[in-house]
Amino acid sequence: MEHRRIDNIGIDTSLLGFGCMRFPTLENGKINEPESEKMLDAAYKAGVNYFDTAYPYHDGASEPFAGRVLNKYDRSSYFLATKLPCWEVKTIEDAHRLFESQMTRLDKDYIDFYLLHSLGKESWKRMVDLGVIEYCEQLKAQGRIRNFGFSFHDDYSVFEEIIKYRKWDFCQIQLNYMDVEEQAGMKGYLLAKKLGIPMIVMEPVKGSSLAAFPEDITSIFHKVKPEVSTASWALRWVGGLSNVKVILSGMSTMEQVEDNVKTFSHFAPLNKEETAAVEEVRQTLVTRVNNGCTGCRYCMPCPFGLDIPYNFKTWNTYGIYRNKGQVRADWGTSMENKYRAKNCTECGLCEAACPQKIHIRDDLKTLQLELDEICKE
Repeated sequence: MEHRRIDNIGIDTSLLGFGCMRFPTLENGKINEPESEKMLDAAYKAGVNYFDTAYPYHDGASEPFAGRVLNKYDRSSYFLATKLPCWEVKTIEDAHRLFESQMTRLDKDYIDFYLLHSLGKESWKRMVDLGVIEYCEQLKAQGRIRNFGFSFHDDYSVFEEIIKYRKWDFCQIQLNYMDVEEQAGMKGYLLAKKLGIPMIVMEPVKGSSLAAFPEDITSIFHKVKPEVSTASWALRWVGGLSNVKVILSGMSTMEQVEDNVKTFSHFAPLNKEETAAVEEVRQTLVTRVNNGCTGCRYCMPCPFGLDIPYNFKTWNTYGIYRNKGQVRADWGTSMENKYRAKNCTECGLCEAACPQKIHIRDDLKTLQLELDEICKE
């Protein structure tokens, strides 16, 4: 198993980290504990020593389950990460209460990696104003957390503000070969490297979107290396970045555990030919967008309440990856009715403002029909 040295902390972590947010589940939605335990055991025995959970994962069941399974092993033989749910923190007392609850749920005396979860502009400001940063620093001084960092979901400018605020022990961002300009992106990676802050990467296969492609895309990889999985290309792309110390994979089956272990047991970064194949795949996928919306938001606000860029982002993401499950989550479940394309009255104000000259009204009609049809399947 590939391990990497985190110099500022003085430890060696497995490059593959087990993300505990996608355990297999039973029909009632509960964690399939026997199968999930086998997966954790297999990963541990293969050399994985970094396990990442969080307060809300599996409706709160991930922390106590992961903590209970890991209690079988010598506490010094693995690193456990969890996260403070910043959206739940309205007062400093909330942070105290939540942390103590997490320690109880995990059944641990200390947490190796503690993160402010899913920081964005507003949640970051609230954490600073409430004194949560200082509270976590006190926890570190007491030895109850060993390393203090944050996970991030916002624009690069916000990432830059946060990462320069203090000398973090580590940080965690979403990064993969399709998201180099999304959120913190490669600019964020390079800034963290410059500042000497080690990085943990989440969503290396973009929620499974980079793990399963149509045959025409898969064939690009198979021409170069037919014997390996599509997911392994995405994992090795991230692993080629020297300041990435852990790559999190939210594994849902034993087959995924075995495939990831195979990738990282004899790890090698992409060579020149393989890098070219990834770039060919990336360029091919980019051409599959349904329209040229860049998310600039010049079309907003819509006087009738639509979130036009989000509608187009969902539609374009489906055009690229053909991931129907993601559409059902983003469109069928998460998106409120009032923001959907069907509320368009065709007033035309958005088209007059669009610098890309997109036929917004026609595209909204089309995407409403297409995405609704997917959600019916």
